[in-house]
Amino acid sequence: MITRDCLCFLILSVSIARAAVAQQISAPQPQTGTIVGTVTDVNDGTVAGATVAVEDPSRPDLQRVETNDNGFFQLNLKPGISYYVSVSASGFADWQSPAVILRPGQYLELTGIRLRLAAVVSTVNAVLPIDEIAREQERMEEKQRVLGFIPNFYVVYEHDAAPLTRKLKFRLALKTSTDPITFLGSALVSGVEQAADVYNYGQGAKGYGQRLGANYANGFTDIMIGGAILPSILHQDPRYFYQGTGTKKSRTLHALSTPFICKGDNGRWQPNYSSLGGYLASGAISNAYYPTSNRGPELVFSTALIDIGANMANALIQEFLLRKLTSSGNNQPQLEARGN
Repeated sequence: MITRDCLCFLILSVSIARAAVAQQISAPQPQTGTIVGTVTDVNDGTVAGATVAVEDPSRPDLQRVETNDNGFFQLNLKPGISYYVSVSASGFADWQSPAVILRPGQYLELTGIRLRLAAVVSTVNAVLPIDEIAREQERMEEKQRVLGFIPNFYVVYEHDAAPLTRKLKFRLALKTSTDPITFLGSALVSGVEQAADVYNYGQGAKGYGQRLGANYANGFTDIMIGGAILPSILHQDPRYFYQGTGTKKSRTLHALSTPFICKGDNGRWQPNYSSLGGYLASGAISNAYYPTSNRGPELVFSTALIDIGANMANALIQEFLLRKLTSSGNNQPQLEARGN
């Protein structure tokens, strides 16, 4: 028989239990935190359709979202948990964040998500055509500038860079020859020659204009013939391949040999017929626009020797100084092609 005291105790217990359940039901859940970010490549282009996954120790599966057309993503997550955000996209190496712990209601922007092109293991089945790899590397070279404004397009920091196609050789030559800094360089050289009264153009604005035209024409013909036409015909690479390692002596010899030794499109080192032919052809063409009194074989060979000396000096500076001052150059992708 249940006594009154027992009944009161049971009623009190049930009431306490109901109150506890009601408190649990009505207690607000911890406010979620939010992680947002924008996925880009190393050239700051946005990457759409990238997969953003979150490793949550409290869940066996991964939470995943895809970036939108602007490379943007958003994740709503429980606070107080250590998360790792990983990003993957076709053709790119995976990226992972350090541990992230959100506070309740925190809005965290995850920065620095820059995807590098994936290193591809050589195999029979092609994933990235070698032409596509060469185009991506050449596009990055077009962004290389010393101190942020002087073009430094003809330098390769990746020793096993894909060979340039004929189209890319002409593209790089045109990009270099039409850059405003290239024209400014011709203007400065013309001013020095004007002051020293080099060549028989005379003085004044007319003389300076003729010197300017001649210097720009020299550079243009040298770049187009030695950097595009002959390399396309002879299957040679017109770029300077930065060594960066070894003794100072070996690096110096590598730089000084640039006018005479180049890398072929087959990856082997060979006589640099393209550059030497470009120097001589440019000197020969200059006979068409230099003053009559300055024309002749002497003009051809003196112009070629000046170009060779300038190329050697530039290579030495490239090897020992300019990489530290070149923007984007340190971010070239480490790539290998799968087949052709």
